[in-house]
Parts: sequence; C-alpha cells; structure tokens
Amino acid sequence: MRIVVEQPAALWYKREMSLTDGDSLKLFVRLGGCGSVQPGFSLGVIRDTPGNAALQHAVEGIVFYMEDDHLWYLDNKVLHIRYDEKLDDIWMEVQ
Repeated sequence: MRIVVEQPAALWYKREMSLTDGDSLKLFVRLGGCGSVQPGFSLGVIRDTPGNAALQHAVEGIVFYMEDDHLWYLDNKVLHIRYDEKLDDIWMEVQ
C-alpha cells in the first residue's frame, strides 16, 4: 500500500492551491463523490499538517499523505495521482 504522485500532478496542485515547498496535502476519505474503490466514498484533498501520517510521498516539495484511520479506503492497494493535460485536471486511481 502506497501513494504515487506523478510530477505533473504535483505541479498542478502547487499551481491550483498556491502551494509552496514544504506544504503538505492530506488525502482523506469523504462521503459521496466518484470513488471507485469503496462504493459511496471518494477521496478529498486539503492542505494540512500531518498528525499521524501512515503513508506519504513527497514530490516537487509537497508532501502528499494519508493518516492511519483513512487507509481502509485503499484496501491494501496503490493510490496513483496523475494529471490529465487535456482536461487540465487530476485523475486518481487505486490499483
């Protein structure tokens, strides 16, 4: 189980959320949305400081992390975060 963030995706987050090197983004489970792993749930993203980071991946000076109590969403799989250039948006996939 791990988080993989591609460089273009990290750069998109930096631009869209006005992030600077050293900032952290928490990936958290939320009710609703378009998640495909756990029906009725999806992932949210918020700028925050890690409290109990169980998984983390640093790219372009930004730390992407999930806390221990949200790992159930991944179901022991890998979260890939990619940038879709045509849509100028992020695509998340759990494999």
